[in-house]
Amino acid sequence: MKPLIKLAAFSFVASLLLVSCASARLEKQLDPKSRDFISKVRYTISPEERRAFLALPEGDREAFVGDFWKRRDPTPVTQENEYKTEYFRRIEQANHLFSGGAAPGWLQDRGRIYITLGPPDHRETYPRGVTFYGVPTEIWWYGFFTIYFVDERWVDDYRLDPDSAAQIAAINQAQREWNEPKQGMARGPEAGRVPGLPGLDVKIEKADGEGTRFTLVIPYRNIWLKSRGARFEASLEATMKVLNAAGSEAWTFTKVYPIDVPQSRLKEVLAQDFTADAVAALGPGAYTLSVVVTNTTDGSKALLERKFEI
Repeated sequence: MKPLIKLAAFSFVASLLLVSCASARLEKQLDPKSRDFISKVRYTISPEERRAFLALPEGDREAFVGDFWKRRDPTPVTQENEYKTEYFRRIEQANHLFSGGAAPGWLQDRGRIYITLGPPDHRETYPRGVTFYGVPTEIWWYGFFTIYFVDERWVDDYRLDPDSAAQIAAINQAQREWNEPKQGMARGPEAGRVPGLPGLDVKIEKADGEGTRFTLVIPYRNIWLKSRGARFEASLEATMKVLNAAGSEAWTFTKVYPIDVPQSRLKEVLAQDFTADAVAALGPGAYTLSVVVTNTTDGSKALLERKFEI
């Protein structure tokens, strides 16, 4: 490298370090409320907004915070700021879903991606590695894009895999879209709409003896299982309601199904289906069955309606 180029490179790096140090110093001088704000909005605040906030006197920061969220409100005519509500909902979900590791879930790599891009369209977990000599791995799909997380220390602390660096451009683009006023959240569910739980089906058949049997079926691979030590857990709440031809309720059923899978059986279980059944005593006639299944672990929900006759 030529001397002038070396000097220019050194000056550039040095300037970045000085700016970073100055920013960190200003942040430490903030009052607790302002410091909490600048920390929580790290995934959506622009560099210009950050510099402006840090330069403000304490008395002007509250007005800045109000304007900050107002600029991002997709429907300013309504009382609720859907963007702000969804942003903090994702932080809470990240803390709940990614409780392993040393840092809170929203500060981990999986939490960052979950907050900025929303829940993945599909997720696969390999607690013993993809290959025999591999490390615990998660693969998230956003459309045709895949993002890999690896737990190199086997401590439930997944980091973004370097091989996923090609997807960073898409992630950065999503974050830039967030910072455009009133554009709504990047990817994921629309504000106020919960993520879907795909693959729900129901089998309707005559039960042994009298009654009609309803069997719910969902592929385990579509159910978000939360890792907790050496186990993977979830909880499904199923509600079934049958209406007769006149629209009156003929039968209703609600039950919570806890799921607890040891790490040693996860791969085997993910290749199977979750099933749950219930029997209703119904007379001859035409009916409509409505089913709602909610995964209380991540809030995803599946809806199904099926007409049948006895």
